[in-house]
Amino acid sequence: MDGDRVSVHYTGTLDSGEEFDSSRDRGTLSFTIGAREMIAGFDAAVNGMKVGESKTVRLEPEDAYGMPSDDLIIDFPIDQLPEGLTVGGSVLFQNGVQGLILEINSETFKVDANHRLAGQSLTFEIELVSIE
Repeated sequence: MDGDRVSVHYTGTLDSGEEFDSSRDRGTLSFTIGAREMIAGFDAAVNGMKVGESKTVRLEPEDAYGMPSDDLIIDFPIDQLPEGLTVGGSVLFQNGVQGLILEINSETFKVDANHRLAGQSLTFEIELVSIE
């Protein structure tokens, strides 16, 4: 329930079957239910589970990373391009968001700061390991 600190194992896959993330090879993921530490759909899926219970949930983009926004495709002056980066490379913003370089020309470079999973439906296999 809201406020509980939980630990889970999970595996996340895309509709194509591609696995995009898993805790299985690096240890459990811990978070507080209802504290907005996780995407909304994942948080809601774990809420009410019992220790040892497993479930599979499919999240639409609205309950995951949302839809891509054109407002998050940003042009920067070319003199701000980190040395050695090319199209397809990534830049890290001061707020921790990672952006993908889409285009570079003589005056500017374009970065997509949308989450890499924006617009995707995500399926999670979740196992509740513990509740603190």
